[in-house]
Amino acid sequence: MSRRTLSIIRWGVFLAACGFLFLRSMGYQGMDPGWADWREALDLVPWSVFGLVGSMVALNWGLEAGKWWWLMRPVQKLSYGRAYLATLVGTTVGLITPNRIGEFAGRVLFLDPEHRVQGGFATLLGSIAQFVVTLTVGGFALAFGPRFSLMEGPLIQVLVWSMLLIGCTAIFLYFSPGMLGRLLTALPFLDRFERQARILGSFGMRQLLIVFMLSLARYTVFTFQFALLLQVIADIPLSTGLLSVPVVFLVTTLVPTTALTELGVRGSAATALLPGDASTIVLASALIWAVNVVAPALIGGLVLLVARIRTNDKA
Repeated sequence: MSRRTLSIIRWGVFLAACGFLFLRSMGYQGMDPGWADWREALDLVPWSVFGLVGSMVALNWGLEAGKWWWLMRPVQKLSYGRAYLATLVGTTVGLITPNRIGEFAGRVLFLDPEHRVQGGFATLLGSIAQFVVTLTVGGFALAFGPRFSLMEGPLIQVLVWSMLLIGCTAIFLYFSPGMLGRLLTALPFLDRFERQARILGSFGMRQLLIVFMLSLARYTVFTFQFALLLQVIADIPLSTGLLSVPVVFLVTTLVPTTALTELGVRGSAATALLPGDASTIVLASALIWAVNVVAPALIGGLVLLVARIRTNDKA
């Protein structure tokens, strides 16, 4: 990658992210935002709650940065601070890609060019760990949560068993990274990266368990954060929110989305699954998305413009 190409990527991602946020602010995909109701609901929220939610944002992304830093240890030594900046930039790139699959591309830019492909394979392990946590906790909440215990019938049974099968497969591949690498390089467009994919086989059980526990910790923070906002804004009991939010995350994860539709999908899932006023539930969903995705993505966009990133250009 030349310096000119990198400069184009920097500004392209930054402008695309800004354009997305502008379009996002112009409307809510056909939903009535209920601005008066939203303002009234926000006026009732204590500032201490906003402070707690804000501090949990830093913790949320701090855990994600720690997870990525740990995954990069066999690839390239990084400081935790640089790993944190890389994680924020990944959020910016993920904002403009379907289901945020571009997050890994933004992160690996902070690695040396010769380590970026290896870093991409190692980053995949973190994504699988987070997916397994989301699928497992969401599946249990769907099957055993009090609000969903009455949901019976063949369709629900097929859904639960399908998630169980997918979850077991994902767990097996996560804890068998060598096998995962061989399966990936069996694909025609990845076979030329067989040497770089061997990095997956260097992860031992202890490293995998640490990454998994960091993923679970991050999921716990995010779930509590959302449930807390639902309690103070939509008057939904904290216990109900803690049991229902995992199902909302599950639906959002399983439904393919783009940057322009992710917030709408999450808001729709939340209003369908949670009891209470739809307008305030949508507000809580929008706030959780704004503080955990938009704010870090804006910071990441600025970091991308000024960060020192190595290229292959020797000039």
